[in-house]
Amino acid sequence: MDETVNKSKEDLIAEIERRVEDKIIEKSNADLIIKLINNSDSLSEAIAIAQLGTTYKRTGFHFDKRLEKMDNTIKYFKKNEELSFVNDSSKLTHKLIIGDNYDALLNLLVGYRNKIDVIYIDPPYGKNDLGEFAKTNYDNSITRDNLLSMLYPRLKIARELMTNEGIIFCSIDDKNLAYIKCLFDEIFGEYNFVAQINNISGANQAGEGVLIQKNIEYCLVYTKNKDLAVFNRIDKTNESYRNLNDAPSPLSTRLDMGYTIYYNESTGDMIPLFDYDKSKVSLNTVNDVYKDDSSLIQKGYVPVRPGFRNGFLHRWRWGIETFKNRIDEIKMFKQGDYYIPKFQQKGYNPPKNIQQFSGGASELKKIFGERTIFDYPKGLDFMKFIINISSNPDDIILDFFAGSGTTGHAVMQLNKDDGGNRTFILCTNNEVTDLNPNGIAYDVTSKRLKRIMSGECYDGTNDFDWIKSNEAYGDNLDVYEIEKVANFESSENKTPFDVIDETLYGLDKFTSIKDKIEWVCNNFEHTQKNLESDEAWKERLESE
Repeated sequence: MDETVNKSKEDLIAEIERRVEDKIIEKSNADLIIKLINNSDSLSEAIAIAQLGTTYKRTGFHFDKRLEKMDNTIKYFKKNEELSFVNDSSKLTHKLIIGDNYDALLNLLVGYRNKIDVIYIDPPYGKNDLGEFAKTNYDNSITRDNLLSMLYPRLKIARELMTNEGIIFCSIDDKNLAYIKCLFDEIFGEYNFVAQINNISGANQAGEGVLIQKNIEYCLVYTKNKDLAVFNRIDKTNESYRNLNDAPSPLSTRLDMGYTIYYNESTGDMIPLFDYDKSKVSLNTVNDVYKDDSSLIQKGYVPVRPGFRNGFLHRWRWGIETFKNRIDEIKMFKQGDYYIPKFQQKGYNPPKNIQQFSGGASELKKIFGERTIFDYPKGLDFMKFIINISSNPDDIILDFFAGSGTTGHAVMQLNKDDGGNRTFILCTNNEVTDLNPNGIAYDVTSKRLKRIMSGECYDGTNDFDWIKSNEAYGDNLDVYEIEKVANFESSENKTPFDVIDETLYGLDKFTSIKDKIEWVCNNFEHTQKNLESDEAWKERLESE
């Protein structure tokens, strides 16, 4: 049994044992489930067996399980060279994975176990939204049991991908909110529930027969370990960073708060100094009030001051002592010829669970024109908000129901806003619809990312409104598709050991066939089952 499956089995068994301790399931039932998990042949099978232990004796939470269909093929990443692109090799490279997100998550376990910092998902809520999964398993009819069954194994894998400090967000409608919360309680633990964010979307449901208009969108927030997770503090503007000179009144109202911040761009050092004449503040002219410290300027420091606005010299939001005590919360940004200091509050103004953001339809129209290409896309500002409050500048963000790609768009915009280096991984199927005859991934997700990252479409055209008022982000994109190979395939150059590319999983090329075989067998389900009967591979192995 490969290492990925063994580690996952240990986690599943630990969860079953925890449920026994919490008196959720009987020990005799748990013993049987654990025995079956130990004897299972694959991760999919182990998760399906663990799913049998999700009936809550005390809470009454129960759903009839529909299991993933398993076969004897190995799913693996194959790079789509036509959709992948490099704008600047010195910039960040993100990932788009096209295919069933269950297969994508299993493959991500190979290189990203315990490495994902933030996850956002917006799963399908209703009939005809599940694509191939629904068609294969439920004749394209999604009931609540089907939704829970579909999410359960995906969330189990998602939890394994998360860091110990990881945070996960799940958008959901009001009809399924209570049931999905029970499922999250089951997988992440009730203690790790953080909040339910209520977004006043403005998309009122009105019309004849409507008893109460609905204009709230819901988003559940959980952590892998609530004791370790940290949420960034934000200001009332819903932006993590706010200008230090965004003060409510002129300097004349607080004479001690107009000090200069001497900033050294090469070292990042900041030195606050009083270098102005308080008695002349009423003159409201920079040259009359301030006198540069020439010794600091000779050492490469640049004077940064609150500025002159509306006919008055303005002041900082903080006094000089507060600035000195909280200098580690300041980050300097350059806008044109000027530097602007911004602060991120710590210990103040935690993000509120009631927010107000518009939807994403208008943003998509700027990128694709007036035609409707995607129903109910998430708003860019909402996605920036949740990534902002949950991530650090170098975090990895995963969305495995990526849809139109708003999460990726939000990550790049946030990086541009605060100088971060966050990377994203998006997973989406390529479901063909009337709106997208070539599939969602081909017609929407990849094209959106290409346009906003490169400033042009794949065909080289750039006649869309977004680029007229925005600068392309310039990052790079690797696009993978889910391919499959039979675990008994033995044709030359077509075996699992030939077709699986280890470089797509963060490794250098193996120089030894033996090492390649060992890696594949240790990381991909079923690969080792027929290895002993593959005479061709045995010969190649012995000849090394």
